[in-house]
Amino acid sequence: MDNNEDDYLMLSGIQHFQFCKRQWALIHIEQQWEENVKTVEGQHLHRNADRPFTREKRGDKLVVRAMPVKSESLQLTGICDVVEFIRDPDGIEINGIEGKYIAYPVEYKRGKPKKGDEDILQLAAQAICLEEMLLCSINTGYMFYNEIKHRVEVPLTAALKHKVRQIAVEMQDYYRRRHTPKVKTGSFCQSCSLQDICLPELMNKQTVQSYIEGKIKG
Repeated sequence: MDNNEDDYLMLSGIQHFQFCKRQWALIHIEQQWEENVKTVEGQHLHRNADRPFTREKRGDKLVVRAMPVKSESLQLTGICDVVEFIRDPDGIEINGIEGKYIAYPVEYKRGKPKKGDEDILQLAAQAICLEEMLLCSINTGYMFYNEIKHRVEVPLTAALKHKVRQIAVEMQDYYRRRHTPKVKTGSFCQSCSLQDICLPELMNKQTVQSYIEGKIKG
């Protein structure tokens, strides 16, 4: 893959892509978006975490909010809700901070733990970005679920990171071809904010983009 940062995709797209490839393409290729209750609640939750690149020192813990990250290998860029640096002699040095620290990404979600792995894969992608930027290994992260007000420890295994790399390659391929895939519909479509834009009944006939353009032209 070429390494032009202007072509980097959004890290948050990992979650969309794993949930539904068509949803990801509608948002990230066709630039379609529509709010529902869940997306609004999610934005409200992230306002508490996303205080642009602020630091807060708490004893042996350094908390960094809304930390920009990127990965050259994945060609992804995004924002970590929170990265916690815990003082540890086996950690890395941080400019301007005494001691050595181990980094732990923390992702905030509005709901509760899901059956799928889309949230965890997004967290693993953040870990890969941090590993490349900080020249370290990150084997643990955390998911905070607002609905249950509980933080869950997540092992960030080599298998998870390998899956993230496969997804990133596939996302880049769709994006380069500007291809919006067709998918099998299901009950999960009811929770998608794009169900009125997706128009699954048209998937066997034309792309959403061509449908919209046809309506505009009359």
